[in-house]
Amino acid sequence: MVHNVKIGKNMRSVSIVGIGATPFFNGISNPQYKGLTNGELFGYAALDAMKDAHVEPRDVQYFFHGSANPHVLNGCITPNLQVADWFGMRGKGSISHSEGCCTGYIALEEAVFAVASGAYEVVLTGCSEQGTGMPDGNTPDHIRTALTTEVLFPDLDSIFDRAYGRYLGGGPGMNHDDWINFYAKENGLTPDQVDDVLNHQAYHFRRAAELCPRAIRRTPYEKLAEEAGYEDVWDYMKSPNNPKMTQYLRTSSDSCVADGAACCIVVPTEIAHQYTDKPIEVLATGASVLDAIVPHLEKKATAEAARQVYDATGLTADDMDLLYVNDFIGSSAFLAAEEIGYLPKGEGWKYALDGRLAYDGDKPMNTNGGRTSYGHAFAASGMADVFEAVVQMRGEAGERQIKKMPKHTFLRGFGGAQNVRATILRANF
Repeated sequence: MVHNVKIGKNMRSVSIVGIGATPFFNGISNPQYKGLTNGELFGYAALDAMKDAHVEPRDVQYFFHGSANPHVLNGCITPNLQVADWFGMRGKGSISHSEGCCTGYIALEEAVFAVASGAYEVVLTGCSEQGTGMPDGNTPDHIRTALTTEVLFPDLDSIFDRAYGRYLGGGPGMNHDDWINFYAKENGLTPDQVDDVLNHQAYHFRRAAELCPRAIRRTPYEKLAEEAGYEDVWDYMKSPNNPKMTQYLRTSSDSCVADGAACCIVVPTEIAHQYTDKPIEVLATGASVLDAIVPHLEKKATAEAARQVYDATGLTADDMDLLYVNDFIGSSAFLAAEEIGYLPKGEGWKYALDGRLAYDGDKPMNTNGGRTSYGHAFAASGMADVFEAVVQMRGEAGERQIKKMPKHTFLRGFGGAQNVRATILRANF
């Protein structure tokens, strides 16, 4: 690993002044949303973000469009060209980018850089993904067919170095269990203990999603257990109704693929109060990228990105009030929380088991339910985390509002073989 990266200061501070998001849903089976195009989906989130920032499309000078896999999922390679008309941005400068499941976090980073450089004053950034389906190739692209593993897995191999690396098709279970297997051996956890920890974490994240109207999975596990004939929810969590997909991960700890979009508006911090009474300052972003040939890549890259962002801000893990972690691999939630320092090393599993990571616990994280319950719309998931972080930091989360109003929030993005970003937000009001 390289540890000689030192992040310099931006030319000026940047703050989030507007947010917008669609629900996460299944566009193939949900009749309410069936037939939406990428442009419509992104447009809804973009217009909501503009409304939240009290700006009109004419006020926005540039926009970023993120999508994890626009070629397969939407039949295009420059989606920014195809969405601009939907939210009044025809003729404006824009760019599309794709960094797998880390795209949403990088979308914020890129917009911050654009404003921090002095090039622009008002920038829109966001991501949209229609992860449940794809164009069928014979009809207009709004008519979609279900995305299957026969299509998805071979395509995902393209993000790995197949000449010298470990490609995804060579063992998805190996990739998913890599970190938790290492952790279990390092800390002396039995498979049964790991099972209990992951089940409890999934259970408490679902409690948050139950209160989040945008989440795709909101049915509490107690109800699912009752419907399946179980009196004890924990018996249900270990039953064939929640089968293991790998050595450790059950379906409750696997991401639920979804369609969705989220956007935000960023401006220089010095003028942020012209747009909102509750601006959220983006203090810094740390970055590290490792491919699949590196053992325990997620653990190593998370530690390096976190080091960078702490060094840049002068803050420590003790300053963080709230954490969001890309947990499309469910075990990544408490594991990354340890690596970041939000939880003590070797103790995070106890926090998960005791429900302390829940929205109403003392170390809250993933208050929208995370990828396992809020849903995983690939690129859009990271920006949905930004949306939820801002909602919590403004004190606007309703029943799932965490106990302590968060001053500092840490976001850790991961994805795309494999990009990691660590971002710290501060409530600047």
